Amino acid sequence: MMNAMLTLTENKMEKYKNIDENYSNAQANFNKEEAYLRAKKKLDKIKGFYWHLASYIVVNIFLIVMITINLDYDESIWQFGAFATPLFWGIGLAFHAMGVFGPDLLFGKGWEERKIDEYMDKDKRHWE
Repeated sequence: MMNAMLTLTENKMEKYKNIDENYSNAQANFNKEEAYLRAKKKLDKIKGFYWHLASYIVVNIFLIVMITINLDYDESIWQFGAFATPLFWGIGLAFHAMGVFGPDLLFGKGWEERKIDEYMDKDKRHWE
C-alpha cells in the first residue's frame, strides 16, 4: 500500500515536472520570438535610414548637377539656393540617424566609463 502511494506521488511529481518543463520551454520560445521581433524592428529602422541616406545622396547630386548646368556664365555655384536643399535635408537626415542609432552614435558604448577612468587617472597622478 505504501509503495502504491509512493508511486502515485512520484507520478504526480513527474507530471508537474513536465508542466514546469513545458512552461520553461514556452517561456524560452516566447523570449526568443520577442528577441527576434526586436531585432527585426531594429533592422527595419536601420534599413529605412540607409534608404533615406541613398535617396539624399542621389537627389542632391542630381540637383547640384542640374543647378550647375543651368547657371548663367557670370553666376557662381556658391549661392545659398544651390545648397539649401542638401543643408536642410541633411539636418533631417542627422535627426533620423540619431533616432535610429541613438546616443551611441555620438558618444559610443562605454564612453562615459572611459572618460571617468581618464579623469580619475588624471586626479590620481595630480595627487601622487
